[in-house]
Amino acid sequence: MTTTLDPPIHIGKAAVGAVGLLALATGALESVVTPTLPLLQRELDMSPAQGALLSIVLLITGALVTPVAGKFGDRYGGKRVLTRLMAVVSAGGLVSALAPNLPVLLLGQVLQGAMVGALPLSFIVVRKHLPQGEAKVAIGVVSGLFVGGGMAGTLSAGPVAETLSRHWMFALPTCAVIGSTLLVSKLLPHDPPARSGQVRMDWAGLFLLSGALTTLMLVLALAPDATSQPLVLGALVVVLAAFGAGWTAVERRAASPMVDLRMLARPAIWKACVLTFVICVGTSMAVYLVPQLFAVPTDEYGFGASATEIGFFLLPGAVAASLAGPLGGLGTRRFGSRLVVTVGVVTMAAALTALAAVHTEPWHLVLGKALIALANGLCVTAMMTSTATSVDQSDTGIATSLVLVTRVVGFAVGAQLGGALLTAATPSGSDVPSESAFFTGFVIAGAVTALALLITRTMSKGVKE
Repeated sequence: MTTTLDPPIHIGKAAVGAVGLLALATGALESVVTPTLPLLQRELDMSPAQGALLSIVLLITGALVTPVAGKFGDRYGGKRVLTRLMAVVSAGGLVSALAPNLPVLLLGQVLQGAMVGALPLSFIVVRKHLPQGEAKVAIGVVSGLFVGGGMAGTLSAGPVAETLSRHWMFALPTCAVIGSTLLVSKLLPHDPPARSGQVRMDWAGLFLLSGALTTLMLVLALAPDATSQPLVLGALVVVLAAFGAGWTAVERRAASPMVDLRMLARPAIWKACVLTFVICVGTSMAVYLVPQLFAVPTDEYGFGASATEIGFFLLPGAVAASLAGPLGGLGTRRFGSRLVVTVGVVTMAAALTALAAVHTEPWHLVLGKALIALANGLCVTAMMTSTATSVDQSDTGIATSLVLVTRVVGFAVGAQLGGALLTAATPSGSDVPSESAFFTGFVIAGAVTALALLITRTMSKGVKE
């Protein structure tokens, strides 16, 4: 016997506004680490490799939480899961604000990563309570406010950290998250579950993937000190291999796998994953290296930029990233995904190579970072479109989840590789790496990105309208 669910209640502008405020607050909270990473490294006595780990741990958590949040949203209702995830995010923000050292700050960032899974739920909830036309407008507004929050966080984190303290740069947006979550809870009606019955969760796959990603980050973070602790590094490599093999075996046998690895047998999917990985490695190395280079003292070879100045320098890149999505969508519809990805890859590889050769003025880094952000956005949009249209509609979620996991791994590897390069090139007794490390990092990033051209040549042109 089936039960008839009541139709969802139509919501007004106030409820949509509450969801938008939540997106604005979470965007700000998510973005505070990047411009202030050099400051955090100094205050918490972190190595560059540890700083790189701090910069990507939120993203790793998000990739793991997102598929779980979607299934729970179907089972228990989007609003219920959304508010609980935002409670976890709020707890993470408070832990980050009160953190006295790096381990506690890492814990706070891990908890904050739940926001990556919570934001798609807000889109689902809006769609359930609004007609199709109004829902599209509302989702666009919420997406725009999240991007705007990211820009606000990038600009405000430095001044807040330098004027008040690093604790307040987490505390202020966390207070905004708590307030907006209470508004969402009050103004947004409960939505009925999309389906009844038990939801199968691939807990074993989630655990093994979490272990594999965590161990991979530890291996990359410890790689610069391999000569001093070879046994520890060797043991971690063995553990990483065990996690990877176990996860592969579990996902192949699971009735409802977290990531369906059988989909990788399709040429369109494995090509998308390879492209996503190399593009994200190049992007994340630049995302990590550019603020570090800005912060190098002027009596060395850098610019001695404060956290506030770094935020202003990174703003054009944030603007370029926000424009890349719409431009990528328009370009894919007009010219096809292959051309858009090719243009993005060439632009990114050229910008990274140029940064390796010329980085003597701030505008060199500002322009290079903006071009890389624009190119990455073009590539990601085109790749997601290509992936979604290359499979049956029922397989869209499976295919895009593969790309999501690959994206996270690429970002993690790139950031940790950049951190390892700087750590290895920092002389004993100094906290400034040699300039050659930045040159090497940008060259490696450019070369890895250029490898994508070997794959783009074999891509289908994609759907054009």
